[in-house]
Amino acid sequence: MDKLTCAIIEDEPLALEKTRSFVEKVPFLQLNATFDNALTGLSYLNNNKVDVLFLDINMDELSGIALLESTKINSQVIITTAHQEYALKGYELKITDYLLKPFTFNRFLQAVNKAQENLTHHIADPAPEFIFVKTENRLEKIMINDIIYIEGMRDYRRIHTVNKKVMTLQNFSDFEKLIPSHVVCRVHKSFMVALNKIVSIERSRIKIADQLIPISDTYKDLFFQIIQNRA
Repeated sequence: MDKLTCAIIEDEPLALEKTRSFVEKVPFLQLNATFDNALTGLSYLNNNKVDVLFLDINMDELSGIALLESTKINSQVIITTAHQEYALKGYELKITDYLLKPFTFNRFLQAVNKAQENLTHHIADPAPEFIFVKTENRLEKIMINDIIYIEGMRDYRRIHTVNKKVMTLQNFSDFEKLIPSHVVCRVHKSFMVALNKIVSIERSRIKIADQLIPISDTYKDLFFQIIQNRA
């Protein structure tokens, strides 16, 4: 399995450095970003996917619990806190593990091993054959293998398939949760593409069907990593 990407949201400088040093000791972890407040961390997570999130609870402006309650975090979440009373609430939010400060490296390693195991099992799950999307006043069935690409159009997403086009108000985050990235991958803020429908890739553009779709810097590294793994 490739390295697990990580982010840390922690407002205590010493605690942040300790978690960073622990991450750097683990060969299968890769630290992508650190934040000293939940608001900037949330902004990052809305546009970037990480495998593991280390999240403090007691922070100014927005607490870790409030962050988890306000948005869907598609990561393995490991809580890091000095407050034991939040443990039950954390588990209600389906966190991966709860590290009570000051935690040891061995306890940290137990938590990340659990996250790795969860992700390995998730990757092993077969991709779904179809999804249902909300369109007008009905739910329409879309066969995943029929998807060519998904296009963002202001408030709408247009799903281009081999035999029809479907408009929906569902957002890209919904599709990223429903469809594995090795099947249909986000390549731009306005596009997701089906990897098996790609004709060619030249520089920062994908040819798919009769369209040229741009690859943005935000999604470029993940996209080419997935492509390389399929080569």
